[in-house]
Amino acid sequence: MSRPQEPHRPFFSFGNPFRMISPKGSQLSPRLLSVLNSFEETLAERLRKLNPNDKDEVLSLTWMKYAMESLCETHEDIKTLITDLELPITDWDEKWIDVYLDISVKLLDICIAFSSELSRLNQGHLLLQCVLHNLESKSSNQLIRARSSLDSWRQHIHSKNQRVQNCHSILNGLVESLNLPKVKNSAKGKVLMRAMYGVKVQTVFVCSVFAAAFSGSAKNLLHLDVAETFLWAQAYSNLQANVNVEVREILSGGKFSVLKEVDGVEIIVNKLYPVIEDGLQPVEVQEFEKTVSDLRGGAEKLSEGLDIVAKQVDGFFKIVLSGRDALLCNLRASGVDSMLGCNVGEQIVR
Repeated sequence: MSRPQEPHRPFFSFGNPFRMISPKGSQLSPRLLSVLNSFEETLAERLRKLNPNDKDEVLSLTWMKYAMESLCETHEDIKTLITDLELPITDWDEKWIDVYLDISVKLLDICIAFSSELSRLNQGHLLLQCVLHNLESKSSNQLIRARSSLDSWRQHIHSKNQRVQNCHSILNGLVESLNLPKVKNSAKGKVLMRAMYGVKVQTVFVCSVFAAAFSGSAKNLLHLDVAETFLWAQAYSNLQANVNVEVREILSGGKFSVLKEVDGVEIIVNKLYPVIEDGLQPVEVQEFEKTVSDLRGGAEKLSEGLDIVAKQVDGFFKIVLSGRDALLCNLRASGVDSMLGCNVGEQIVR
């Protein structure tokens, strides 16, 4: 699954986006500065908590659950910030609306891809249950059936998900959206764009790690250079460096799966398979029963972990969808949609 790594190249091909959001010509009021600083400090703390203490945490389903949970919290925070800014929808620049709607469609698409992969992986649990059922009897016929189910599980886990393969182009589109629209004569607009940038950077990071894990390809792992002017910049740089280095190492290691819990089940399967293939000898019964017990525990841990991450992805999907729906409703109510270059009401989730 791993591929030779190309030399690192930064993803920012456009200039310095931060000059577009600096409050040049209009100083932020103490209230606006407080709102912005609170948002950025919270994001910085959230990113620090996501930084793994142990490299073995990376690409575990537990860490992925926390990563998606953290992303959901940040997207909820931007909703709160918009409310605190008291910026009416009629004051939103058309470019902001276009960018938001475009990003939301991409995020919904990528959530659908992640959900389909988590569901596909969890379907393998049924095959492992068949293995365990057949191993309850130590007859030769049942062992043959168990071996067949193990073969089917391996083939299933190794198969490719086309939706996940398409994530690369979606991620590239998200990176392009980091190029912020210019903000003129609006202190609140500058605060909004600066905060939105932080949301988008965390979103690109989490989604790229998920896409790399599910596809087994480092091409989906993105690197973003963030200016030090943001209060969360150092926390993000540390997180990105630690996680990306470990993910690249895992991807280049030639493991059966880069997901820790899937690889853990495969290690147990590798111990069990020769015993099933060669036939169970009397002296091996105790070790065999321990391995079967390990497989049962590993299978349950994997299935539970996949379910938890799937719920977090579904929660993120609902947050993005509800925010998009709220914006479209406000646009229709205010008549802003008629001023846009395209009919936002006709945008759909692919």
